[in-house]
Amino acid sequence: MDAKCTPAPELPWMRWKPGERVVVRYRDEDGVRDALGYLTEVGIHSVTVDTKRGLVKVPAEKMIIGKRVPPPPMPPLPRT
Repeated sequence: MDAKCTPAPELPWMRWKPGERVVVRYRDEDGVRDALGYLTEVGIHSVTVDTKRGLVKVPAEKMIIGKRVPPPPMPPLPRT
């Protein structure tokens, strides 16, 4: 197979949709971090996650792993 015809590797996050809840582990200058929240933007070069601390844009080259996660648990009902 000609090197020019080699398909690009699949980017797993390209299957994610804005509005889905995800966690993305990524590297930054201080080490490794997790962005947990709802996707606002998905692109080839990055994803943006709306976290409790605000929007986090994670460049593709810094992503380690990520996945869809279920909604947060409901808060407990008050005791009567």
